[in-house]
Amino acid sequence: MHVLGIVGAGATTLCDRLAAQLDGRVATVESLPESATEPESTDGVAAAYGLSPDGNWVGTGDDRDLDGLLDDLSAEYDYALLSGFPDARVPTVALAGADAARVVKEVETADAADVASLAAEVDAHEPHVTLETLVERAKADPLEVYAGAIATFTGRVRAKEAEGDDPTLSLEFEKYDGVAESKMAAISEELEERDGVLRVLMHHRVGVIGDGEDIVFVVVLAGHRREAFRTVEDGIDRLKDEVPIFKKETTTDEEFWVHDR
Repeated sequence: MHVLGIVGAGATTLCDRLAAQLDGRVATVESLPESATEPESTDGVAAAYGLSPDGNWVGTGDDRDLDGLLDDLSAEYDYALLSGFPDARVPTVALAGADAARVVKEVETADAADVASLAAEVDAHEPHVTLETLVERAKADPLEVYAGAIATFTGRVRAKEAEGDDPTLSLEFEKYDGVAESKMAAISEELEERDGVLRVLMHHRVGVIGDGEDIVFVVVLAGHRREAFRTVEDGIDRLKDEVPIFKKETTTDEEFWVHDR
């Protein structure tokens, strides 16, 4: 799922204009004022939904942050447009000089913005991918009718290897754009040539990833569990050995590129 934030006066208007230009399922998320964040009626429940016969729905609830919401949306939507989240770690369009954590483009007004150019901007950045994203993609594959197993691997940031270690606060990953993607695609294609292996999907996140967060996913759609398990293991081993992705580790005491060690 590709994500783009928009901040500044008219952000919601520009989200609506841009959504009409995007080819795929689009979700919009608007930052609400503090007074609007409490559910109208909780009655002891964490979330409340309304559903019409034709599938339209509304909902309200609590205990949801933006990162968690994007994780949930990523399995069902092709795009997410965020209105009014200046601190979000996503590519962001700033209207009339508005501040944001990661500004990738500035425009003067929502009405004057070139939405065709912004649509290309959305697709130009790294997508938001979760394990559920890849699992749902595997389930939607035309070959899924022959599958009796889906095996997965998730790599995450480990805070410590031993009790006395300095805690790892974050890892930062960089990759050769284009080269890393083509190498992962080649590995997937080679693994898919195995008997009983129907589809292999991989994704490695880039940027700064905090301790406890997910880094890399491998998903294998296969006829039976044995080939699924074996291919997941071989897939992550080959990804780590062959794909040009570089890691910087930040602990409480130091910061270093792992390949330099």
